[in-house]
Amino acid sequence: MAMAGVLGGPSLAQSSADAIADPDATAQGDVSVTIYQNGQSLVQDIRQLNIERGRSRIEFPDVSAQIRAETLSFAAPGTAIVEQNFDFDLLTPGKLMEKAIGQTITLVRTNPATGAETRERAKILSTAGGVVVQIGNRIEVLRDDGLPVRAVFDRVPPNLRARPTLSVNVQSDRSGVRPASIRYLTPGLGWTADYVALYDEGKDTIDMQGWVTLTNTTGTTFHNANTLLVAGNPNARGGNYNNYRNQRANRNMVRAGTQSANREQVGEFYLYPIDARTTIANRQTKQVSFMDVQGVAARKVYSRTVGWMSNDSNPVNVSSEIAFSSSSQGGLGDALPAGTVRFYQRDSKGTPQFIGENTIGHTPMGSELSLRTGDAFDIFIQAEVEKREVLTAAEWEKTARYIVYEDGEEIRRIEEERPKKFWQTTMRYTITNAKSVPVNVDLVQAGLDRGWWGRDYRIISEDVTGQQLNADRRKWIVPIPANGEREFRVTFATRY
Repeated sequence: MAMAGVLGGPSLAQSSADAIADPDATAQGDVSVTIYQNGQSLVQDIRQLNIERGRSRIEFPDVSAQIRAETLSFAAPGTAIVEQNFDFDLLTPGKLMEKAIGQTITLVRTNPATGAETRERAKILSTAGGVVVQIGNRIEVLRDDGLPVRAVFDRVPPNLRARPTLSVNVQSDRSGVRPASIRYLTPGLGWTADYVALYDEGKDTIDMQGWVTLTNTTGTTFHNANTLLVAGNPNARGGNYNNYRNQRANRNMVRAGTQSANREQVGEFYLYPIDARTTIANRQTKQVSFMDVQGVAARKVYSRTVGWMSNDSNPVNVSSEIAFSSSSQGGLGDALPAGTVRFYQRDSKGTPQFIGENTIGHTPMGSELSLRTGDAFDIFIQAEVEKREVLTAAEWEKTARYIVYEDGEEIRRIEEERPKKFWQTTMRYTITNAKSVPVNVDLVQAGLDRGWWGRDYRIISEDVTGQQLNADRRKWIVPIPANGEREFRVTFATRY
């Protein structure tokens, strides 16, 4: 019989007071939880405890089942900690059967036709791959044969807990009730920022709502907790994947901001407190609003970045992006924690429809962002190499010299002459627009920087004056008529 079948309806003779517990009851006191975005959280719990004089043992039920015991800090007036233990074996059907190996239990079988029950005493021999028991003189493997079976245990093993429990041995100079606090780090609590943006193309604005999404997989519910969220990436044990993920998301940042947000900071991190105390239930996702801004200036951007000497066999969709600012004047007016931005736009009936999503990294106030929402349905670019010519320098240049020595004396000197070659390349970009309105397309040519030897490229001609973004990229804003097409040409002189 499978484990679930054996313990499908166990009847337990309880010997532990905490084995049968109210799921809403808690031994926690005044709880504060600080949740970081790197998979770690700080839990601080202050409980009023009656501590005996001398050496005694204090138990703290309802701590995180994933507590990092080495990070524990304990404090109580007149009390010093001597030793700590964490009981992480929780009371489950599988653990109960595993801990009962070598013990005798009662198997209760019910006849499905008559409802009659038969009881047999069975000694548990093994639970590896199934349950093996000894009943009298026979060895039996409990099988899942569909017959109702219950396993009745005489007692609960003392090292199994209904709830995760931390115990400390302390030395106290007096007896009496006093506040005892514990502080520890734990994985299993996390938060992300989720943004919902409603884009109005007619007004070129967005309405932005920001939500904090809390998750709890610690195995413990934190009741009525004072919750503080920290935006940033503090270094943690085992490295920090969030740093890498945040760097990738920052590619959507056009320009980093230089404005200070009106938020409390600790070290290099911004704090986002939850206004009211909240219960963070185990295995629960909870959302709390932290931003609601209306009528922020935004604009739609059509763009494509073309690699050097791209020769498209077919037209390629341009990207559709929405650009906006987090500045205090005309922007969102806040520092933005890393998260996902989801864009919606109303259809002709006024119903918001989802149009795409993208991620942002930790974004200071005053930043400019441009987030890709998808491919533009009606706008294409086909990049082609229209012409490529070799330009040879008029003079030859001596570029390499070799001296051959034998026994410390020069016996031969070699000089090589190599011509300098230059290339003149004309790129043709064919841009089509099937929309009933004219559009501007941001066209970026990348791959111009080939290293120190190739940075002396020149723009011989261009149909629209471009903007040099850096040594590698040049951008043109190309107007395309409604329901129209345009061929756009640029001629480069390069050493490659």
